[in-house]
Amino acid sequence: MTVRPLIGVSTYLEAGARWGVWELEAALLPAGYPRLVQHAGGLAAMLPPDAPEHAAAAVARLDGLVVAGGPDVEPVRYGAAPDPRTGPPARARDTWELALIQAALAAGVPLLGICRGMQLLNVALGGTLVQHIDGHAEVPGVFGHHPVKPVPGTVYGDLAPEETSVPTYHHQAVDRLGEGLLASAHAPDGTVEAVELPGPPWVLGVQWHPEMGTDLRVMRGLVAAASAR
Repeated sequence: MTVRPLIGVSTYLEAGARWGVWELEAALLPAGYPRLVQHAGGLAAMLPPDAPEHAAAAVARLDGLVVAGGPDVEPVRYGAAPDPRTGPPARARDTWELALIQAALAAGVPLLGICRGMQLLNVALGGTLVQHIDGHAEVPGVFGHHPVKPVPGTVYGDLAPEETSVPTYHHQAVDRLGEGLLASAHAPDGTVEAVELPGPPWVLGVQWHPEMGTDLRVMRGLVAAASAR
């Protein structure tokens, strides 16, 4: 029987989650993330925020890591003052997920950053972000779609060689690329939509939300890399 690789997915804390008669703090993750891992052939493990010194031990037990989408990265992380349109900081999550990224890079664990996760990957490697762009999140709470064009000869370009319509919801994007990162897909307006490190290890970030669609190729790429370790 083929052993499915264990893929950790970062989660976040919400103070007022409600189910049944309960309203309590909860570690949350939209169900699309574990479903995407499962449909791509992996086992999903949720990683709640923890102290950064525990990140290396957590990553050591994984075959692959997904850093999920979510709130804006605090601008101080890349040496910028906050734009009025930048959301409130999520400092504990920034600290934990940056530690996870650094641990995965150090250990050679395959890594996929999704939306915020891609932005954090860029920041972790010394890059910066554009704090607001228009046209990539048109209706609050509703995912839109737009095409992304791959860069030939890249990891993402090999996974999805044709222009593809993707689910999107973001208002921030990569500005200056982090050290070693390559842009591997762009939106029609030139926004960087995917970044990657020349491997090994397998490291890819996508600006869109594959967990909200049916295209498994990006996650299958991560699962295949995790299986090959």
